[in-house]
Amino acid sequence: MSSTEGTILEDELRKLECHFTWELEKEELDLTDLLNRLEQHVDFKLGDNAGLAQTYNSLGFVKYLLGSPQDALTFLQKCVEITKEYWDNDCDKWLIVAYGNLAWLQYHMKCFSESESYLEKIRSIAQKFPDSPLGFHHEVLGEKAWAFFKFSRKYYNQAKDCFEKALELEPRNVQWNCGYAFVLNRIETHGFGVPKLLTIKQLRKAIEVNPDNDELKALLAVKLAESTEYDEGEKLMEEALEGSPNAPNVIRYVAKFLRSYGSVERSIALLKRALEKSPTSGFIHHQLALCYKRKKNDLQREGCQNTSKAGDEIQRLRSQCIYHLDKATEFKCGFIVAMTELANQYSEDGKLDRAEELFQQTLQIAEEKNENLQYIYLSYAEFQQYKKRSLSDAITYYMKCLKIDKDTTNGKKSDKHLKKINDKQSSKSFGSGKAKRTFVRKEERNAGP
Repeated sequence: MSSTEGTILEDELRKLECHFTWELEKEELDLTDLLNRLEQHVDFKLGDNAGLAQTYNSLGFVKYLLGSPQDALTFLQKCVEITKEYWDNDCDKWLIVAYGNLAWLQYHMKCFSESESYLEKIRSIAQKFPDSPLGFHHEVLGEKAWAFFKFSRKYYNQAKDCFEKALELEPRNVQWNCGYAFVLNRIETHGFGVPKLLTIKQLRKAIEVNPDNDELKALLAVKLAESTEYDEGEKLMEEALEGSPNAPNVIRYVAKFLRSYGSVERSIALLKRALEKSPTSGFIHHQLALCYKRKKNDLQREGCQNTSKAGDEIQRLRSQCIYHLDKATEFKCGFIVAMTELANQYSEDGKLDRAEELFQQTLQIAEEKNENLQYIYLSYAEFQQYKKRSLSDAITYYMKCLKIDKDTTNGKKSDKHLKKINDKQSSKSFGSGKAKRTFVRKEERNAGP
């Protein structure tokens, strides 16, 4: 192929709608974690065959990014095979993304005639539907939304926009309603401005169009528990567990519901069962750690830690919590929430050097990713204030947390800490109080715009 022909071919490839053109940047992705999640989806056959085909499509692109083009080719061909079987004579629009990926992959493998053949298939599909550009079919928008959702939290807003556009074209579509509910939950959970009531409303709609989806039921149970609507949540949780007793995602949500409901032992039993199926799941290890933390905190609140037996039990529970947090961070690199909690537990255990080391690692990752910054800043500030007794460092990080958003839960906690510090210093003497207020204002200025 001449350089001119190659340029023409690449120009046409760039106009396609597929993973290769959706700006899913390799540097933005945790490819190992993404690969594990997609492979788990295949292993447990989560969802219908249409969803499975999309998973193979994504796996093909991930394998390409990992430098395994032959594996990528196998997965993409499997996607085409399942799509044709599932949709039969109505498969054309569902193949647009897969054919685009195959055209790009063959181009990168320097199989230019094969690349051109997939381009020709896409041209034929476009001719069948001349009234709509390829990127405006709900089949393409929906798959694009799922890709954004699965690949990284950095793309959640793009996923939300694509799901909304797909649902405008196909309001009762099972896949798009399900994906839209999941992405709203993630955006709301991470504090990005989606109200909980909107998430609950969409979960109800998604279950209405897909009443057999137990993962949706389990997630709705968790959201209802957060709103203290336990009766309906318990009914949904029992339905989900009965319908999918071995599905890791269902068990994870059910266990979270049970922990909120106060049934920590039952939650632990479920999570241990899930761990047998998915021993390398960082999420399940994290949920187990939170269960042991809950049990430990309950004992400490009862005020009986001064007895020898209770003290030993608290230490045992803390050790279990640390063990599972260690596993969570091992199996899911860059798991900021788990890393922060692990640092907190080491701090509570008196291992301040190890806690400091973990805090520094987590701060670096969080700042590089620009993720969970308020949570890590608040935790580190509390560590500096109460464990290291470094008031100046504590104020610095309380201010960093406050500066991000003063109206969030973490922002309000930081503001409360700073006010207590000022009040305590002011109560000592007029001079020292004035000096401390001046110091806090100076720290605020140093935090910068």
